[in-house]
Amino acid sequence: MNDLLVALALLISLSTSDVAQPRSAYLGFDRNDYPGDANLPALRKTFSFSGYWLNNPPGERSNTWVGKRQILASQGFGFLVLFNGRLYSELKKNSPAIGKADAMQAVRAARKEGFAVGTVIFLDQEQGGRMLPEQRAYLHAWIDAVNGAGFRAGVYCSGIPAEESPGHSVITAQDIKQNAGSRNITYFVTNDACPPSPGCAIANRPPQPKQSGIGFADVWQFAQSPKRPDIAAQCPANYNRDGNCYAPGIDPAQKVHLDLDTATSPDPSNAK
Repeated sequence: MNDLLVALALLISLSTSDVAQPRSAYLGFDRNDYPGDANLPALRKTFSFSGYWLNNPPGERSNTWVGKRQILASQGFGFLVLFNGRLYSELKKNSPAIGKADAMQAVRAARKEGFAVGTVIFLDQEQGGRMLPEQRAYLHAWIDAVNGAGFRAGVYCSGIPAEESPGHSVITAQDIKQNAGSRNITYFVTNDACPPSPGCAIANRPPQPKQSGIGFADVWQFAQSPKRPDIAAQCPANYNRDGNCYAPGIDPAQKVHLDLDTATSPDPSNAK
């Protein structure tokens, strides 16, 4: 009987220990358009955090996220605060000055939306490959100005190898880090190729950001909507038949398609 009691106590102890252990990764989403107030409860059942644009998302003429921080916070979402950066074609002249001006715009927008000093703001860098001199000058000026204003600079960039010449490739995230000096940067990388991505997999235990292939990544976008036929061609058939990812509990007919993210924190921007 004593042996049975000891075994039972050990089992309870192990179960309690498992429950007490923090999760290693948290599932989140991002999308250009705000998903709508009515869909937040269903989304919160699956996701710990949401993307949040401070300016017009890529390819958009307006920003539907403005004014939505409070309702997202009231539903318990953490935040992935995003600022859409410049394309190379916009940086032919005075790229450091443009970077500083954009940083100040991002800081003003963050304050207006109610995000406190210390919030990580991720600069969206859509173009992959090696950073050209104008892009690097813009990026460094933006990072320095955001950090100097008391916020924290992050970068969204590619974690996918891009062929630079026959037999030689470069990964944007690594290129940025190798040339950033002592700058403090939080990295949000995208890699929707399978592997390492599991595709449109909405699971209780999402992959860890380092499984993206970028060991220093704090956030990993592992699926995009729609599925990219070139990059994600080898992914499992777990996307909707229209090629998009949708959250459980929301009718796909609403077209609330999502990009899927995983992070080391339920609030990657430390914005709560």
